[in-house]
Amino acid sequence: MTPTAKLARIRLNPQSRAVARDLRDATQMHRTLMRLVPDDLGDSPRSRSGLLFRVESTPEATTVFLQATVDLDERALPPAYGHVQIKDLSPMFAALRPDLPVRYRITLNPCRRERLPLTQKNQRGKIIPLTGADADQWWARRAESAGLRLTTLLPTPAAPARRHDNEAPLRHSLIRYDGTATVTDPHALTNALLSGIGKGKPYGAGLLTLAPATA
Repeated sequence: MTPTAKLARIRLNPQSRAVARDLRDATQMHRTLMRLVPDDLGDSPRSRSGLLFRVESTPEATTVFLQATVDLDERALPPAYGHVQIKDLSPMFAALRPDLPVRYRITLNPCRRERLPLTQKNQRGKIIPLTGADADQWWARRAESAGLRLTTLLPTPAAPARRHDNEAPLRHSLIRYDGTATVTDPHALTNALLSGIGKGKPYGAGLLTLAPATA
């Protein structure tokens, strides 16, 4: 059975106070976007709905791309939040096959956990953001596990995701990757597309989008 998911493209209204609030605080953005999915999803509603999102900014507009495995109700957004377009991703999943050339885009939070000495083996080391070649290699490894063989890779630093939901505001470093790749494992790639890649999914990381590669 072909998997299904919806992809919403929300062109944000720069005059909206709700938009300004959400762009300042990734936690608020997440809460707003969760309004589009059903309320009766029980524990871990983000995971159950498959909700992933990415914020993209250009001089002309700021756009949110939101993916979910459930129906989306654009009427649940705050008034005048933005212009919404929704499409069904089933045809994309059905088209995946080995050796298929694609273009990809993903915003990631490349990181590793600090290694602790053996005397502290029962403790968890802090999360260390990766940059430069270390981040590129991290993405290349993750892509391979996700059923993609990268042929080109272009990193672009993205605006950090900031959280203000506790006493010490947190900052998640993000990098956007664009490029071309070849599908090696459609099953693994489908899983990665549906579940996202890496950490920081509630804060705008992990959504992988594909398009046909042009000759």
